[in-house]
Amino acid sequence: MDSAQTLNSFFNVFIPRVEGEIRRIIDSTPFTPTPGAFLTMLHYHLGFANTDGSLAQVYSGKRIRPMLTLLACQACGGSADDALPAAAAIELLHNFSLIHDDIEDRDELRRGRPTLWKLWGEAQAINAGDAMFALAHRALERMVELGSGAGRVVRALLTFDNAAVALTVGQHLDLSFETRTDVTVAEYMAMIRGKTGALTQAACEIGAILAGAQPGPVAALAGFGAWLGIAFQLQDDVLGIWGNPKLTGKQDSDLNHHKKTLPVLYAAERDARVRELYFARRSQRDEDIATLRELIEACGAREYTEQQARDAYARSLAALDTSGVSGAAATMLRELAHSLVGRAA
Repeated sequence: MDSAQTLNSFFNVFIPRVEGEIRRIIDSTPFTPTPGAFLTMLHYHLGFANTDGSLAQVYSGKRIRPMLTLLACQACGGSADDALPAAAAIELLHNFSLIHDDIEDRDELRRGRPTLWKLWGEAQAINAGDAMFALAHRALERMVELGSGAGRVVRALLTFDNAAVALTVGQHLDLSFETRTDVTVAEYMAMIRGKTGALTQAACEIGAILAGAQPGPVAALAGFGAWLGIAFQLQDDVLGIWGNPKLTGKQDSDLNHHKKTLPVLYAAERDARVRELYFARRSQRDEDIATLRELIEACGAREYTEQQARDAYARSLAALDTSGVSGAAATMLRELAHSLVGRAA
């Protein structure tokens, strides 16, 4: 069996286990009796339920972040099974941020379904997101019950909370960009280090901590995760403008929504026409979008962004090499990184 098949097999085995752990955490909410509508909202957002509470199995993302936690733990000599609550915690934290992002960005759909705030209102959606944040902590704290040393769990919690702060700082920056016309490439890179890189960093770092790895490998795997998250986001930036809509399910989404991604900002620093067209606060016609895409590419922005993604990917692999981990899990981490940066959707 080759390494790619091994990675697929790992995902096939452990995604259901992570999702089962998430369900267990939500359903053991320490309030009796827990309102059914409250649980339905949490399960709905995660793709486990329909709006009436009936069971569903809706695609709700690749679950990459919890897989990074499990693989990092296993690569450092720990057990992926024993790290399931930590992996669930990472996924719950990610989804807490998505619930709040949907409200702040006024997004009415997520993965083809109405968002929580659109169905239940902003107040209830905020409350559900807050609950998911608290449940994420309960999930990670459950590691003590499974025999992880309290010292390791406290270190993992500190890493976890640092990531949560970085996520919110990244979102703060992203929101502030919406009303600005002077956002720089450097500011954008700082934003994605928080909004995207912080959680992939924490996912890997926590896995290594819970495996009992030494500080050197822990720091190296944290670096691997951070640079991988940045590479992932930059690949998203390319796909958001030039991706095949048959694969991505979106046509010029980033340009239609005036998203200030790296290609746009790079081009705006070099061509006044891009700045004038893009930062005009009006609905743009299809011909405007087509012109923008051409101008952005003519500035070398696509090539620049793709190179930045490759550079971040290379730095992630260099960090993984520095960690000194080896074996099947380390190979799968490398394969996973390659699949994320080389994807077409």
